Amino acid sequence: MRPVVSIIVPIFNRLHFLRAAVESVFAQTFSDWELILADDGSDSETVKYMHQLQQQQRRVRLLRLPHRGSVSAVRNAGLREASGEYIAFLDTDDLWVPTKLETQIASLRANSDRKWSYTGFRMVDAALNPLPRAPQFSAADGWIIDALMNAQTTIMQSSVVVRRDFFDEVGPYDESMRWCSDYELAARFALHGAADCIDQPLVMVRRHTEHCCDDVSACQDVVVALKKVRRYTTGSHTQAIVRKRLAITCAFLARSQAVQGFKLSALATMLGSAHYAWRYSQWWSTAAEATARVLIPTPVQNVLRRARHALRLRHS
Repeated sequence: MRPVVSIIVPIFNRLHFLRAAVESVFAQTFSDWELILADDGSDSETVKYMHQLQQQQRRVRLLRLPHRGSVSAVRNAGLREASGEYIAFLDTDDLWVPTKLETQIASLRANSDRKWSYTGFRMVDAALNPLPRAPQFSAADGWIIDALMNAQTTIMQSSVVVRRDFFDEVGPYDESMRWCSDYELAARFALHGAADCIDQPLVMVRRHTEHCCDDVSACQDVVVALKKVRRYTTGSHTQAIVRKRLAITCAFLARSQAVQGFKLSALATMLGSAHYAWRYSQWWSTAAEATARVLIPTPVQNVLRRARHALRLRHS
């Protein structure tokens, strides 16, 4: 019998996180679901755990894949196996509040014009302690593309539930992107349908030292995503918002490249974005910092940094 929700979990090791994520699925008050464990060639201990789950729980399906190192490809493989009316996503290091699925499915069913849903979240560390300086969730409902591109709202992948027919219309994940395909896909969702936003923290999103994506790689992927969004966005107002976000992200990318010592790449990023980014003050300020890091010798930068720190201490 077809389940209401197919839950897709892309997996590559991290068993210590995976156990808690799976437990949060089994703790859901909404029980008409299947759990698809899409495994990207994990180690034997993780595979043993997944096999045991599959044997013990008829709602668990294990999809073994050769290792590719692409979470987009793994999610797409899981989607091809999914049979639910709705698709939900859960990363192995995140957890759901017990009422998450029940709340989202009820709201989507009550609002038939909404084909996809996302929720608030809480940022926690590896031990599930709240992060003191975590970004606060700001809800945006309906046609949210402008809010998403302006960074006025944030869509966490583990909070999303989508009608399968809508996903088939808009998806799949772009497998050419390594890290931020979920951001690009969320933009496509936002361009094609109104969002049903649940302004409750129904997901715990971990931030920990085992993340393998560095600042440069993340910014590069966001730049790629924004360029894609810019190509298939038609409204002039949204185009302007995307262009500004792209300019700011390019400046942050240049600064990250300069910090990592990739000086030529930083200069190339600034020069490549200057023709459309020059009109934004936020681009200038961040690009100036990147330029300084590229042109000023490191010993001089260290002296200036210490001087600024001493000045702040004197005035504090």
